[in-house]
Amino acid sequence: MKTIKFKYIYIAAALAVFGSCSEDFVTINPEGKFDTGTYFSNEQQCFAALIGVYDPLRKNTGGFENMVAMLNAGSDDFYAGGGSSTDGTGIQNFSTHSLTSISIPGSYWNDHYQGVSRANLLLAKLPAASMDDNVRARFAAEAKTLRALYYFNLVRMFKNIPLVLDPLNTQTIYDPEQVAPEVIYAQIEKDLVEAIPHLPGTVVAKTEAGRINKGAAQAILGKVYLFEGKKSEAAAVLAEVNGTPGQTNQYGNKLLTSFSDLWVTTNKFNAESILEVSHTSAGNSDWTFWGSGKDEGNSLNIMVGPRGYAKKDASAPDLPSGWAFNVITQKLYDVMKNDPRFAATILDLKALKADGAADYIPAYQDTGYFLNKYLPRQSDVSTGGGNSELNYKQNSYVIRLADTYLMEAEALGSGPRAQALLDAVRNRVGLTPVPVTLAAIKNERRMELAGEGHRFFDLVRWGDAAAALSDRGFDAGTDEILPIPFTELNGTKLKQNPNYQ
Repeated sequence: MKTIKFKYIYIAAALAVFGSCSEDFVTINPEGKFDTGTYFSNEQQCFAALIGVYDPLRKNTGGFENMVAMLNAGSDDFYAGGGSSTDGTGIQNFSTHSLTSISIPGSYWNDHYQGVSRANLLLAKLPAASMDDNVRARFAAEAKTLRALYYFNLVRMFKNIPLVLDPLNTQTIYDPEQVAPEVIYAQIEKDLVEAIPHLPGTVVAKTEAGRINKGAAQAILGKVYLFEGKKSEAAAVLAEVNGTPGQTNQYGNKLLTSFSDLWVTTNKFNAESILEVSHTSAGNSDWTFWGSGKDEGNSLNIMVGPRGYAKKDASAPDLPSGWAFNVITQKLYDVMKNDPRFAATILDLKALKADGAADYIPAYQDTGYFLNKYLPRQSDVSTGGGNSELNYKQNSYVIRLADTYLMEAEALGSGPRAQALLDAVRNRVGLTPVPVTLAAIKNERRMELAGEGHRFFDLVRWGDAAAALSDRGFDAGTDEILPIPFTELNGTKLKQNPNYQ
């Protein structure tokens, strides 16, 4: 059956208030027949809709087609892995840069536009709702920030996309046309600039963890400016986020003393986290709705675990078996092997197997190296309802402070502050200073953020993708962006990206 996604997002927006919510938000279950014409009448109903706008954030590490697993696979630091060369056609083809409009998973387009649509609907309904004006302004600011983030992901992935700012209906679902990327970026900037003054500096930890604050919106804006090449603007707004390098910023953020503490499952919403995706093992996710947006577990965990794992010695970690995606390349192993962040980033299962401490079943593209940051832990296996594989609770970072330090250093390029920002990231793991250069910053981002889904877009932004991915089939001038899914072209006004069929 033909699928027109713009039609779908109109319907999905109407259902936004029924979206699942994280364990860190108040659960609201509207009762009775849903009518977009009357539903958004008060604060409680608008808050339920706001939860629906947040839900697509779980695309970062939720579902098989999550952003981190996909983007890792397309970089030089990871292979797709998995069971075989046909295990997940989309991730396999992105890893070899052979995607087509048929093999690109439609959810990378659909899920983000669903978030946009939900934000559009809420923003359209908020003015008439009965609620405190300060609360209304905050809700609108959160919706605009999320819309900006979803559009940022879309424009980086697909470049040539439609700009939709109003709720679609049955008469307008086929109307959207692509606009220049500059138009998208201008809207992203506008949304964020308008949102920032109305966001709180901090959120209430027990009841609001996961909600966007002023620092998160500024961090997103700084990253957007950097990708646009607006370095002075990026440096200025990121300085607001970062404060004095190595010290606590104005929003309470500070680098954690121990790098490995970032990956402790229970260490959610820690001081280094600026924007974080919430996962829970209490969502009872199962195969019937996995990947539909209603599941709340971290799917990346099970995806990156080794297959057929068996612990044979106390020196080996206690892991459940996984699916062996995102195996680490020899390239990354070689550049990280002497870095203090190696053990927290890479599990050298090949060495453990050679020592008789553990065993596993080598899968597709096996190197023996696994992403330790997100490996499933036996202690985290859910014992509740649903399928245990789909109910891991580790949160994931969209932006953390070390990332914004390095982005500001890159924007500055040189000078004492850029040096201090680079030094702070290195000092945290016991590394001595090196002169601040673009090459040094590039290397630090690779070491610090390995496996967190940033590398592919970094390579593209720096113009390094063709060289770094020359052995992966990367075609300069084409593979910097993805093909638009065929189902979005069929019956709409959209045109395929250059050089794709």
